[in-house]
Amino acid sequence: MTPARSPIATRFARTALAALALAAGTAAAATAPRPFTATYQVQQDGQTIGKATVTLTAVGKDEYTYRNRSRGTGGLAALIGANTEETTRFRWHDDAPETVTYDYAMDSSFKRKHRHLQVDWASNQVTVDEGKGPIHYAGTAGMVDRNTLPLALGLALRDGDKQVVLPVGVKQRVEKQQYAVQATERLAVPAGEFSAERVTRTDTDKPFDAWYVPAKFPVPVKLAQADGGNLTLLLESFHSP
Repeated sequence: MTPARSPIATRFARTALAALALAAGTAAAATAPRPFTATYQVQQDGQTIGKATVTLTAVGKDEYTYRNRSRGTGGLAALIGANTEETTRFRWHDDAPETVTYDYAMDSSFKRKHRHLQVDWASNQVTVDEGKGPIHYAGTAGMVDRNTLPLALGLALRDGDKQVVLPVGVKQRVEKQQYAVQATERLAVPAGEFSAERVTRTDTDKPFDAWYVPAKFPVPVKLAQADGGNLTLLLESFHSP
């Protein structure tokens, strides 16, 4: 026969269970990223052609600015003065980044290109303008842009995901891009030697591979992609205050 619990013991057990449930819920919630600065060596066909600086800055409650500045320092990129800057303002919403505005600017001695993307989440409308008239389409919850894609992917891996589907706002629509962890590999980059998870985009034939150490960095230690000129980025430094 099981002895009856006293009222005090019963209240204690209920309080303990409630505390455990609250702790479990807190642990399960994804935490917002901390501000940081990361620098990358930019390579093309094995030759260093530039340097990229990526920064994440908090600008308000649950709002951030994510900026990627690339400067040509070698080869043709230096010769034509090729520089790009991508700036995203995003909100931390439902435990993930969600784009509010995205601006892209590319300037060289012979070509300039600009793109502005803005999301009105009240009306769920995306507007994209490259100077030839605006394009409108419906947004999707959790949508990011091509600039914040590597960060969003790294944060998903940090939270334990091995297969990730990200809605990405491009010029005329939202793409549901699919990514999967393929293997854990040892690799060396200027920032050091790491055991990293290699992630591949699986819904296209355009090569995209990124290597992450999610326990240490929210951004990749190495990224190689065909889109944008077969570039490879290698992490040089990472600092989070």
